Amino acid sequence: MDTAIEVAGLVKRFGTFAALDGLDLSVARGRIHGFLGPNGAGKSTTLRVLLGLYRADGGRAEVLGHDPWDDAVALHERLAYVPGDVELWPRLTGGETIDLLLSMRGVRGRARRRDELIERFALDPTKRSSAYSKGNRQKVALVAALAADVDLLVMDEPTSGLDPLMEEQFRRCVREAAEFGTTVLLSSHLLGEVQALCDDVTIVRDGRTVLSGDLDRLRVVTRSKVSAELGRDAASLAERPDVHDLHREGDRTVMQVDDLDVPAVVAALAALDPVGLTVEPPSLEELFLRQYAGEG
Repeated sequence: MDTAIEVAGLVKRFGTFAALDGLDLSVARGRIHGFLGPNGAGKSTTLRVLLGLYRADGGRAEVLGHDPWDDAVALHERLAYVPGDVELWPRLTGGETIDLLLSMRGVRGRARRRDELIERFALDPTKRSSAYSKGNRQKVALVAALAADVDLLVMDEPTSGLDPLMEEQFRRCVREAAEFGTTVLLSSHLLGEVQALCDDVTIVRDGRTVLSGDLDRLRVVTRSKVSAELGRDAASLAERPDVHDLHREGDRTVMQVDDLDVPAVVAALAALDPVGLTVEPPSLEELFLRQYAGEG
């Protein structure tokens, strides 16, 4: 599959501090890609390099076939950016701001789509920006980005300040954009949001990529939680190399199982008279925490 973003060995230093230290990132066209990491991991610095705001000190970055530093003007005609902390012109109304943002990007806004998004996000476009709450300022940026006819959406904590109903509306709009072929790079600390929305995920730590790929495939190379009420003793399972942390939780025997070996372990459990056997794949939060606990 063609890539919309291709980053290899990216380096960015501020004095002696390496904010990015050989980071890799590959975002496939038409996919929703989650970009995860705690504060200081290098997420925002990476986005600023991709947007042409920072010049990389090493490595390679390509966005929609362009060098983001050398071709920033041409590139911004094909992408839209939503930051997590939106500042607007205080004397303009929300509607005027949306129209100005669209024209400044050099893209043609879709008037019907603009009006539809204003209604879906319950935004009053006649109010001045100075009267907006943080959530409403965020809505202005989201409407302007989603109404633009662009190839790439870059979003950095885009739901900051939104209530749960608007967060769900945001997810619907992003899925619709992806269905029409728009690529989305979503930087977020909300693991549930990324798990519910993204096709792929990249986890970064200390300016480097520690895990990247299709979310379902990443789960396959980790461990699932297997539990069952057993009619016979399960001590023999503890000797298996694919079974970890075997213990009791009330009437149930619980264990962690290497995902590639789940069928074999379930077959072994069948001989122990199981009742109510369940297999739970790891959540994105578990994948994230394992990486930050040093687990592979």
